[in-house]
Amino acid sequence: MPADLDATVATDVHSNSRRQVGDSKGTCTLISFVRCADLSDDGGLRFLLPTRRPMTTKATRPADHHQPWYKILYIQVLIAIGLGILIGYFYPDLGKELKPLGDGFIALIKMMIAPVIFCTVVHGISSMGDLKRVGRVGLKALIYFEAVSTVALAIGLLVGEVLQPGHGFNIDPASIDPNSVATYVSKAKEEGVVAHLLAIIPDSYLDALARGDLLQVLLVSILSGFAIAFLGKAGEPIAYAIDQAAKVFFGVIRIIVRVAPLGAFGAMAFTVGAYGLSALWNLIALIGTFYLTSMLFVLIVLGAIARLSGFSIIRFIAYIKDELLIVLGTSSSETVLPQMIQKMEHLGASRSVVGLVIPTGYSFNLDGTNIYMTLATLFLAQATNTHLTIWQELGILGIAMLTSKGASGVTGAGFITLAATLSIVPDIPIQSIAILVGIDKFMSECRALTNLIGNGVACVVISLSEGELDKDKLHEAMAHPIELGEALELGAGE
Repeated sequence: MPADLDATVATDVHSNSRRQVGDSKGTCTLISFVRCADLSDDGGLRFLLPTRRPMTTKATRPADHHQPWYKILYIQVLIAIGLGILIGYFYPDLGKELKPLGDGFIALIKMMIAPVIFCTVVHGISSMGDLKRVGRVGLKALIYFEAVSTVALAIGLLVGEVLQPGHGFNIDPASIDPNSVATYVSKAKEEGVVAHLLAIIPDSYLDALARGDLLQVLLVSILSGFAIAFLGKAGEPIAYAIDQAAKVFFGVIRIIVRVAPLGAFGAMAFTVGAYGLSALWNLIALIGTFYLTSMLFVLIVLGAIARLSGFSIIRFIAYIKDELLIVLGTSSSETVLPQMIQKMEHLGASRSVVGLVIPTGYSFNLDGTNIYMTLATLFLAQATNTHLTIWQELGILGIAMLTSKGASGVTGAGFITLAATLSIVPDIPIQSIAILVGIDKFMSECRALTNLIGNGVACVVISLSEGELDKDKLHEAMAHPIELGEALELGAGE
Protein backbone atom coordinates (compact mmCIF):
# COMPACT_ATOMS: atom_id res chain seq x y z
CA MET A 1 0.00 0.00 0.00
CA PRO A 2 1.40 3.45 -0.86
CA ALA A 3 2.61 5.54 2.03
CA ASP A 4 0.17 8.36 1.28
CA LEU A 5 -2.77 5.90 1.32
CA ASP A 6 -1.49 4.48 4.59
CA ALA A 7 -1.44 7.95 6.10
CA THR A 8 -4.93 8.71 4.78
CA VAL A 9 -6.40 5.52 6.23
CA ALA A 10 -4.66 6.13 9.53
CA THR A 11 -6.03 9.66 9.70
CA ASP A 12 -9.58 8.55 8.88
CA VAL A 13 -9.49 5.76 11.44
CA HIS A 14 -7.96 7.97 14.09
CA SER A 15 -10.50 10.76 13.56
CA ASN A 16 -13.34 8.32 14.13
CA SER A 17 -11.65 6.28 16.79
CA ARG A 18 -13.55 7.52 19.82
CA ARG A 19 -17.22 7.58 20.63
CA GLN A 20 -19.27 7.37 23.79
CA VAL A 21 -22.08 4.90 24.27
CA GLY A 22 -24.37 4.40 27.26
CA ASP A 23 -24.81 1.01 28.82
CA SER A 24 -27.91 -0.15 30.64
CA LYS A 25 -26.85 1.60 33.84
CA GLY A 26 -26.42 4.93 32.14
CA THR A 27 -22.66 5.01 32.54
CA CYS A 28 -20.37 5.94 29.69
CA THR A 29 -17.92 3.60 28.02
CA LEU A 30 -15.07 4.78 25.91
CA ILE A 31 -14.38 2.52 22.96
CA SER A 32 -10.81 3.19 21.95
CA PHE A 33 -9.68 1.72 18.69
CA VAL A 34 -5.95 1.41 18.53
CA ARG A 35 -4.32 2.69 15.38
CA CYS A 36 -5.17 -0.09 12.91
CA ALA A 37 -3.48 1.00 9.68
CA ASP A 38 -0.40 -1.12 10.30
CA LEU A 39 0.52 -3.28 7.33
CA SER A 40 0.63 -7.02 7.77
CA ASP A 41 3.33 -9.16 6.18
CA ASP A 42 1.11 -9.90 3.20
CA GLY A 43 0.47 -6.21 2.53
CA GLY A 44 -3.08 -6.16 3.98
CA LEU A 45 -4.42 -4.09 6.83
CA ARG A 46 -4.27 -5.68 10.27
CA PHE A 47 -7.21 -4.48 12.47
CA LEU A 48 -6.95 -4.97 16.19
CA LEU A 49 -9.91 -5.59 18.49
CA PRO A 50 -11.21 -2.55 20.34
CA THR A 51 -10.40 -2.15 24.00
CA ARG A 52 -12.88 -0.88 26.55
CA ARG A 53 -12.34 1.08 29.70
CA PRO A 54 -14.83 2.92 31.90
CA MET A 55 -14.97 6.63 31.60
CA THR A 56 -16.35 9.22 33.98
CA THR A 57 -16.65 12.83 32.98
CA LYS A 58 -14.84 15.52 34.88
CA ALA A 59 -18.12 17.13 35.90
CA THR A 60 -19.53 13.97 37.43
CA ARG A 61 -16.39 12.33 38.74
CA PRO A 62 -16.62 11.55 42.45
CA ALA A 63 -13.73 12.13 44.78
CA ASP A 64 -10.77 9.95 43.83
CA HIS A 65 -10.15 9.06 47.43
CA HIS A 66 -11.97 9.49 50.70
CA GLN A 67 -10.64 12.37 52.74
CA PRO A 68 -10.17 11.99 56.47
CA TRP A 69 -13.34 13.22 58.18
CA TYR A 70 -11.56 16.15 59.79
CA LYS A 71 -10.55 17.53 56.38
CA ILE A 72 -14.09 17.67 54.98
CA LEU A 73 -15.33 21.25 54.86
CA TYR A 74 -18.91 20.75 56.02
CA ILE A 75 -17.75 18.73 59.04
CA GLN A 76 -15.27 21.47 59.91
CA VAL A 77 -18.05 24.07 59.67
CA LEU A 78 -20.40 21.94 61.79
CA ILE A 79 -17.78 21.57 64.51
CA ALA A 80 -17.03 25.30 64.34
CA ILE A 81 -20.72 26.20 64.70
CA GLY A 82 -21.06 23.86 67.70
CA LEU A 83 -17.96 25.30 69.37
CA GLY A 84 -19.17 28.83 68.65
CA ILE A 85 -22.50 28.15 70.37
CA LEU A 86 -20.73 26.68 73.42
CA ILE A 87 -18.27 29.58 73.69
CA GLY A 88 -21.05 32.15 73.28
CA TYR A 89 -23.24 30.47 75.87
CA PHE A 90 -20.68 29.73 78.59
CA TYR A 91 -18.31 32.67 77.90
CA PRO A 92 -20.50 35.42 76.40
CA ASP A 93 -17.88 38.14 76.80
CA LEU A 94 -15.34 36.05 74.91
CA GLY A 95 -17.98 35.27 72.29
CA LYS A 96 -18.52 38.98 71.67
CA GLU A 97 -14.78 39.46 71.26
CA LEU A 98 -14.72 36.85 68.50
CA LYS A 99 -16.96 38.94 66.24
CA PRO A 100 -14.03 40.07 64.04
CA LEU A 101 -13.48 36.46 62.91
CA GLY A 102 -16.94 36.30 61.36
CA ASP A 103 -16.77 39.87 60.04
CA GLY A 104 -13.37 39.20 58.51
CA PHE A 105 -14.51 36.12 56.62
CA ILE A 106 -17.62 37.87 55.29
CA ALA A 107 -15.47 40.85 54.25
CA LEU A 108 -13.05 38.56 52.39
CA ILE A 109 -15.90 36.96 50.45
CA LYS A 110 -17.62 40.28 49.74
CA MET A 111 -14.31 41.57 48.44
CA MET A 112 -14.56 39.04 45.59
CA ILE A 113 -18.29 39.19 44.84
CA ALA A 114 -18.22 42.26 42.57
CA PRO A 115 -15.44 40.99 40.26
CA VAL A 116 -16.93 37.47 40.17
CA ILE A 117 -20.40 38.75 39.25
CA PHE A 118 -18.94 41.17 36.71
CA CYS A 119 -16.94 38.48 34.93
CA THR A 120 -19.73 35.90 35.11
CA VAL A 121 -22.50 38.17 33.81
CA VAL A 122 -20.38 39.86 31.15
CA HIS A 123 -19.06 36.57 29.78
CA GLY A 124 -22.52 34.99 29.99
CA ILE A 125 -24.14 37.73 27.89
CA SER A 126 -21.29 38.25 25.43
CA SER A 127 -20.94 34.51 24.75
CA MET A 128 -24.63 33.98 24.00
CA GLY A 129 -24.29 35.51 20.55
CA ASP A 130 -28.05 35.90 20.09
CA LEU A 131 -28.97 39.00 22.08
CA LYS A 132 -32.66 38.19 21.74
CA ARG A 133 -31.90 35.07 23.74
CA VAL A 134 -30.37 37.20 26.50
CA GLY A 135 -33.59 39.17 26.74
CA ARG A 136 -35.66 35.99 26.67
CA VAL A 137 -33.66 34.39 29.50
CA GLY A 138 -33.82 37.58 31.55
CA LEU A 139 -37.57 37.90 31.05
CA LYS A 140 -38.15 34.24 31.96
CA ALA A 141 -36.05 34.67 35.10
CA LEU A 142 -37.91 37.80 36.22
CA ILE A 143 -41.33 36.18 35.61
CA TYR A 144 -40.25 33.09 37.56
CA PHE A 145 -38.81 35.20 40.39
CA GLU A 146 -41.99 37.26 40.67
CA ALA A 147 -44.27 34.22 40.63
CA VAL A 148 -42.37 32.24 43.26
CA SER A 149 -41.72 35.32 45.42
CA THR A 150 -45.43 36.12 45.42
CA VAL A 151 -46.19 32.55 46.53
CA ALA A 152 -43.65 32.97 49.35
CA LEU A 153 -45.26 36.24 50.46
CA ALA A 154 -48.72 34.68 50.35
CA ILE A 155 -47.60 31.64 52.35
CA GLY A 156 -46.12 33.86 55.06
CA LEU A 157 -49.39 35.78 55.21
CA LEU A 158 -51.50 32.62 55.29
CA VAL A 159 -49.47 30.85 57.98
CA GLY A 160 -49.38 34.00 60.12
CA GLU A 161 -53.16 34.27 59.89
CA VAL A 162 -53.74 30.61 60.72
CA LEU A 163 -51.21 30.10 63.54
CA GLN A 164 -51.28 33.68 64.91
CA PRO A 165 -47.88 33.57 66.67
CA GLY A 166 -48.34 37.11 68.04
CA HIS A 167 -51.67 36.47 69.70
CA GLY A 168 -51.66 37.13 73.45
CA PHE A 169 -48.61 39.42 73.62
CA ASN A 170 -50.80 42.52 74.26
CA ILE A 171 -47.90 44.93 73.77
CA ASP A 172 -48.56 48.64 74.24
CA PRO A 173 -46.70 50.49 71.45
CA ALA A 174 -46.40 53.56 73.70
CA SER A 175 -44.19 51.57 76.07
CA ILE A 176 -41.63 50.82 73.36
CA ASP A 177 -38.63 53.13 73.08
CA PRO A 178 -38.56 54.39 69.45
CA ASN A 179 -34.84 55.16 69.74
CA SER A 180 -34.07 51.43 69.83
CA VAL A 181 -35.07 51.11 66.18
CA ALA A 182 -34.28 54.63 64.97
CA THR A 183 -31.39 53.42 62.81
CA TYR A 184 -33.52 50.88 60.96
CA VAL A 185 -36.37 53.36 60.49
CA SER A 186 -34.07 56.02 59.06
CA LYS A 187 -32.53 53.53 56.66
CA ALA A 188 -35.96 52.34 55.62
CA LYS A 189 -37.11 55.90 54.85
CA GLU A 190 -34.02 56.45 52.74
CA GLU A 191 -34.97 53.38 50.69
CA GLY A 192 -38.13 54.73 49.06
CA VAL A 193 -39.12 53.35 45.67
CA VAL A 194 -37.74 56.30 43.65
CA ALA A 195 -34.59 56.57 45.78
CA HIS A 196 -34.09 52.82 45.49
CA LEU A 197 -34.31 52.92 41.70
CA LEU A 198 -31.94 55.88 41.41
CA ALA A 199 -29.48 54.18 43.77
CA ILE A 200 -29.04 51.41 41.19
CA ILE A 201 -27.07 53.89 39.04
CA PRO A 202 -23.49 54.23 40.35
CA ASP A 203 -21.59 57.51 40.46
CA SER A 204 -19.12 56.07 37.97
CA TYR A 205 -18.37 52.83 36.15
CA LEU A 206 -15.59 51.84 38.52
CA ASP A 207 -17.50 53.05 41.58
CA ALA A 208 -19.94 50.15 41.20
CA LEU A 209 -17.10 47.63 41.34
CA ALA A 210 -15.34 49.48 44.16
CA ARG A 211 -18.42 49.75 46.40
CA GLY A 212 -19.69 46.27 45.59
CA ASP A 213 -23.39 47.21 45.54
CA LEU A 214 -25.05 44.15 43.99
CA LEU A 215 -27.60 45.96 41.82
CA GLN A 216 -25.04 48.52 40.63
CA VAL A 217 -22.62 45.75 39.68
CA LEU A 218 -25.42 43.97 37.81
CA LEU A 219 -26.28 47.12 35.85
CA VAL A 220 -22.68 47.76 34.85
CA SER A 221 -22.14 44.08 34.00
CA ILE A 222 -25.25 43.82 31.81
CA LEU A 223 -24.35 46.99 29.89
CA SER A 224 -20.77 45.76 29.43
CA GLY A 225 -21.94 42.34 28.25
CA PHE A 226 -24.20 43.85 25.59
CA ALA A 227 -21.45 46.26 24.48
CA ILE A 228 -18.98 43.40 23.96
CA ALA A 229 -21.63 41.36 22.14
CA PHE A 230 -22.28 44.28 19.76
CA LEU A 231 -18.58 44.31 18.84
CA GLY A 232 -18.93 40.90 17.19
CA LYS A 233 -15.59 39.30 16.29
CA ALA A 234 -13.66 42.21 17.78
CA GLY A 235 -15.26 41.51 21.16
CA GLU A 236 -14.29 37.84 21.31
CA PRO A 237 -10.76 38.45 22.70
CA ILE A 238 -12.25 40.70 25.38
CA ALA A 239 -14.79 38.04 26.36
CA TYR A 240 -12.00 35.45 26.50
CA ALA A 241 -9.85 37.69 28.71
CA ILE A 242 -12.77 38.25 31.09
CA ASP A 243 -13.38 34.50 31.25
CA GLN A 244 -9.73 33.92 32.16
CA ALA A 245 -9.91 36.63 34.82
CA ALA A 246 -12.95 34.87 36.30
CA LYS A 247 -10.84 31.73 36.77
CA VAL A 248 -8.35 33.76 38.80
CA PHE A 249 -11.11 35.19 41.00
CA PHE A 250 -12.64 31.76 41.57
CA GLY A 251 -9.18 30.54 42.53
CA VAL A 252 -8.99 33.26 45.17
CA ILE A 253 -12.44 32.23 46.43
CA ARG A 254 -11.25 28.63 46.86
CA ILE A 255 -8.39 29.89 49.02
CA ILE A 256 -10.71 32.07 51.14
CA VAL A 257 -13.25 29.27 51.67
CA ARG A 258 -10.60 27.30 53.56
CA VAL A 259 -11.11 29.65 56.51
CA ALA A 260 -14.92 29.31 56.43
CA PRO A 261 -14.94 27.26 59.68
CA LEU A 262 -13.09 30.06 61.45
CA GLY A 263 -15.59 32.63 60.18
CA ALA A 264 -18.57 30.48 61.18
CA PHE A 265 -17.04 29.95 64.64
CA GLY A 266 -16.59 33.68 65.26
CA ALA A 267 -20.00 34.67 63.89
CA MET A 268 -21.90 32.04 65.90
CA ALA A 269 -19.97 32.75 69.12
CA PHE A 270 -20.79 36.46 68.79
CA THR A 271 -24.47 35.83 68.02
CA VAL A 272 -25.03 33.62 71.06
CA GLY A 273 -22.77 35.73 73.29
CA ALA A 274 -24.39 39.04 72.35
CA TYR A 275 -28.04 38.03 72.21
CA GLY A 276 -28.11 34.90 74.34
CA LEU A 277 -30.16 31.78 73.78
CA SER A 278 -32.78 33.23 76.13
CA ALA A 279 -33.95 35.49 73.31
CA LEU A 280 -35.00 32.37 71.45
CA TRP A 281 -37.34 31.29 74.26
CA ASN A 282 -38.93 34.71 74.63
CA LEU A 283 -40.27 34.65 71.09
CA ILE A 284 -40.10 30.93 70.35
CA ALA A 285 -43.58 30.95 68.76
CA LEU A 286 -42.53 33.37 66.02
CA ILE A 287 -39.16 31.70 65.45
CA GLY A 288 -40.71 28.24 65.29
CA THR A 289 -43.46 29.43 62.96
CA PHE A 290 -40.95 31.06 60.63
CA TYR A 291 -38.64 28.04 60.48
CA LEU A 292 -41.61 25.71 59.97
CA THR A 293 -43.06 27.90 57.21
CA SER A 294 -39.71 28.13 55.43
CA MET A 295 -39.21 24.37 55.66
CA LEU A 296 -42.67 23.69 54.25
CA PHE A 297 -42.05 26.19 51.45
CA VAL A 298 -38.78 24.48 50.51
CA LEU A 299 -40.15 20.94 50.70
CA ILE A 300 -43.58 21.53 49.16
CA VAL A 301 -43.36 24.53 46.82
CA LEU A 302 -39.71 24.27 45.74
CA GLY A 303 -39.96 20.48 46.03
CA ALA A 304 -42.85 20.42 43.54
CA ILE A 305 -40.98 22.73 41.16
CA ALA A 306 -37.88 20.54 41.43
CA ARG A 307 -39.87 17.35 40.84
CA LEU A 308 -41.45 18.84 37.70
CA SER A 309 -37.93 19.73 36.56
CA GLY A 310 -36.69 16.16 37.06
CA PHE A 311 -34.80 16.19 40.35
CA SER A 312 -35.31 15.76 44.09
CA ILE A 313 -35.17 18.80 46.37
CA ILE A 314 -33.77 16.64 49.18
CA ARG A 315 -30.91 15.43 47.00
CA PHE A 316 -30.32 18.99 45.79
CA ILE A 317 -30.02 20.16 49.40
CA ALA A 318 -27.50 17.36 50.01
CA TYR A 319 -25.55 18.53 46.96
CA ILE A 320 -25.16 22.09 48.31
CA LYS A 321 -24.81 21.10 51.98
CA ASP A 322 -21.36 22.73 52.32
CA GLU A 323 -22.74 26.06 51.13
CA LEU A 324 -25.79 25.78 53.39
CA LEU A 325 -23.63 25.21 56.46
CA ILE A 326 -21.44 28.21 55.65
CA VAL A 327 -24.60 30.31 55.29
CA LEU A 328 -25.89 28.93 58.60
CA GLY A 329 -22.69 29.99 60.32
CA THR A 330 -22.42 33.45 58.74
CA SER A 331 -26.14 34.33 58.31
CA SER A 332 -25.39 35.59 54.80
CA SER A 333 -26.09 33.85 51.50
CA GLU A 334 -23.61 36.17 49.76
CA THR A 335 -20.73 34.27 51.37
CA VAL A 336 -21.32 31.35 48.98
CA LEU A 337 -22.41 33.16 45.79
CA PRO A 338 -19.25 32.27 43.82
CA GLN A 339 -19.39 28.62 44.92
CA MET A 340 -23.07 28.39 43.92
CA ILE A 341 -22.23 29.64 40.43
CA GLN A 342 -19.71 26.86 39.97
CA LYS A 343 -21.91 24.17 41.54
CA MET A 344 -24.85 25.04 39.29
CA GLU A 345 -22.59 24.71 36.24
CA HIS A 346 -21.38 21.30 37.42
CA LEU A 347 -25.02 20.32 37.99
CA GLY A 348 -25.67 20.71 34.27
CA ALA A 349 -27.13 24.22 34.09
CA SER A 350 -26.03 26.29 31.13
CA ARG A 351 -23.08 28.52 31.98
CA SER A 352 -24.61 31.55 30.29
CA VAL A 353 -27.92 31.03 32.13
CA VAL A 354 -26.11 30.56 35.46
CA GLY A 355 -24.27 33.82 34.85
CA LEU A 356 -27.56 35.69 34.56
CA VAL A 357 -29.88 33.88 36.96
CA ILE A 358 -27.76 33.41 40.10
CA PRO A 359 -26.54 37.04 40.49
CA THR A 360 -29.97 38.45 39.54
CA GLY A 361 -31.72 36.07 41.94
CA TYR A 362 -29.73 37.48 44.84
CA SER A 363 -31.70 40.71 44.43
CA PHE A 364 -35.02 39.58 42.96
CA ASN A 365 -35.61 36.02 44.20
CA LEU A 366 -35.54 36.24 47.99
CA ASP A 367 -38.07 33.62 49.06
CA GLY A 368 -36.96 33.46 52.70
CA THR A 369 -37.00 37.25 53.06
CA ASN A 370 -40.49 37.39 51.54
CA ILE A 371 -41.87 34.78 53.95
CA TYR A 372 -40.31 36.66 56.87
CA MET A 373 -41.72 40.03 55.83
CA THR A 374 -45.40 39.06 55.67
CA LEU A 375 -45.19 36.69 58.65
CA ALA A 376 -43.37 39.24 60.84
CA THR A 377 -45.77 42.02 59.79
CA LEU A 378 -48.77 39.95 60.85
CA PHE A 379 -46.99 38.96 64.08
CA LEU A 380 -46.46 42.62 65.01
CA ALA A 381 -50.07 43.44 64.19
CA GLN A 382 -51.26 40.60 66.42
CA ALA A 383 -48.78 41.45 69.21
CA THR A 384 -49.96 45.10 69.31
CA ASN A 385 -53.65 44.13 68.89
CA THR A 386 -53.85 45.96 65.57
CA HIS A 387 -56.81 44.67 63.59
CA LEU A 388 -56.20 44.31 59.86
CA THR A 389 -58.91 43.77 57.27
CA ILE A 390 -58.41 41.37 54.40
CA TRP A 391 -57.85 44.34 52.10
CA GLN A 392 -55.16 45.73 54.38
CA GLU A 393 -53.45 42.33 54.38
CA LEU A 394 -53.57 42.21 50.60
CA GLY A 395 -52.16 45.73 50.60
CA ILE A 396 -49.26 44.52 52.76
CA LEU A 397 -48.72 41.75 50.23
CA GLY A 398 -48.52 44.25 47.38
CA ILE A 399 -46.20 46.62 49.26
CA ALA A 400 -43.92 43.78 50.29
CA MET A 401 -43.61 42.73 46.64
CA LEU A 402 -41.93 46.10 46.00
CA THR A 403 -39.91 46.60 49.19
CA SER A 404 -38.43 43.09 49.08
CA LYS A 405 -36.68 43.72 45.77
CA GLY A 406 -33.01 44.52 46.09
CA ALA A 407 -32.62 43.17 49.64
CA SER A 408 -29.49 41.08 49.20
CA GLY A 409 -28.47 38.18 51.41
CA VAL A 410 -26.50 40.35 53.85
CA THR A 411 -27.36 40.03 57.53
CA GLY A 412 -30.02 42.56 58.60
CA ALA A 413 -31.26 43.42 55.10
CA GLY A 414 -34.55 41.62 55.76
CA PHE A 415 -35.01 43.65 58.95
CA ILE A 416 -34.54 46.94 57.08
CA THR A 417 -37.02 45.93 54.38
CA LEU A 418 -39.50 45.01 57.12
CA ALA A 419 -39.11 48.54 58.54
CA ALA A 420 -39.64 49.92 55.02
CA THR A 421 -42.86 47.92 54.71
CA LEU A 422 -44.18 49.10 58.08
CA SER A 423 -43.36 52.72 57.25
CA ILE A 424 -45.82 52.47 54.35
CA VAL A 425 -48.45 50.67 56.46
CA PRO A 426 -49.40 53.30 59.10
CA ASP A 427 -51.83 51.00 60.96
CA ILE A 428 -49.01 49.00 62.60
CA PRO A 429 -46.77 51.07 64.94
CA ILE A 430 -43.33 51.05 63.33
CA GLN A 431 -41.59 51.15 66.72
CA SER A 432 -43.02 47.68 67.36
CA ILE A 433 -40.17 46.15 65.35
CA ALA A 434 -38.06 46.67 68.48
CA ILE A 435 -39.66 43.43 69.68
CA LEU A 436 -37.78 41.57 66.95
CA VAL A 437 -34.34 43.14 67.35
CA GLY A 438 -33.11 40.51 69.80
CA ILE A 439 -34.08 37.52 67.64
CA ASP A 440 -33.54 38.87 64.12
CA LYS A 441 -30.02 37.49 64.02
CA PHE A 442 -31.38 33.96 64.55
CA MET A 443 -34.07 34.44 61.92
CA SER A 444 -31.70 35.90 59.35
CA GLU A 445 -30.02 32.51 59.08
CA CYS A 446 -33.27 30.87 57.97
CA ARG A 447 -33.93 33.70 55.51
CA ALA A 448 -30.51 33.24 53.93
CA LEU A 449 -30.82 29.44 53.74
CA THR A 450 -34.22 29.62 52.03
CA ASN A 451 -33.01 32.29 49.61
CA LEU A 452 -30.02 30.16 48.63
CA ILE A 453 -32.05 27.01 47.92
CA GLY A 454 -34.60 29.02 45.95
CA ASN A 455 -31.94 30.56 43.72
CA GLY A 456 -30.37 27.18 43.01
CA VAL A 457 -33.72 25.69 41.97
CA ALA A 458 -34.46 28.74 39.80
CA CYS A 459 -31.18 28.27 37.94
CA VAL A 460 -32.04 24.68 37.00
CA VAL A 461 -35.62 25.59 35.99
CA ILE A 462 -34.55 28.44 33.66
CA SER A 463 -31.84 26.27 32.07
CA LEU A 464 -34.41 23.53 31.48
CA SER A 465 -36.88 25.98 29.93
CA GLU A 466 -34.15 27.10 27.53
CA GLY A 467 -33.34 23.49 26.57
CA GLU A 468 -29.80 23.99 27.91
CA LEU A 469 -29.87 21.70 30.92
CA ASP A 470 -27.47 18.76 30.69
CA LYS A 471 -29.80 16.12 32.08
CA ASP A 472 -27.06 13.48 32.19
CA LYS A 473 -25.01 15.68 34.51
CA LEU A 474 -28.09 16.47 36.59
CA HIS A 475 -29.08 12.83 37.02
CA GLU A 476 -25.53 11.78 37.83
CA ALA A 477 -25.21 14.53 40.43
CA MET A 478 -28.56 13.69 41.99
CA ALA A 479 -27.61 10.00 42.09
CA HIS A 480 -24.54 10.79 44.22
CA PRO A 481 -25.12 14.31 45.62
CA ILE A 482 -22.95 14.03 48.71
CA GLU A 483 -20.02 12.37 46.93
CA LEU A 484 -20.05 14.87 44.08
CA GLY A 485 -20.44 17.81 46.45
CA GLU A 486 -17.33 16.68 48.31
CA ALA A 487 -15.46 16.15 45.03
CA LEU A 488 -16.19 19.76 44.08
CA GLU A 489 -15.22 21.00 47.53
CA LEU A 490 -12.48 23.60 47.35
CA GLY A 491 -12.30 23.19 43.61
CA ALA A 492 -11.63 19.45 43.56
CA GLY A 493 -13.95 19.12 40.63
CA GLU A 494 -12.12 21.65 38.50
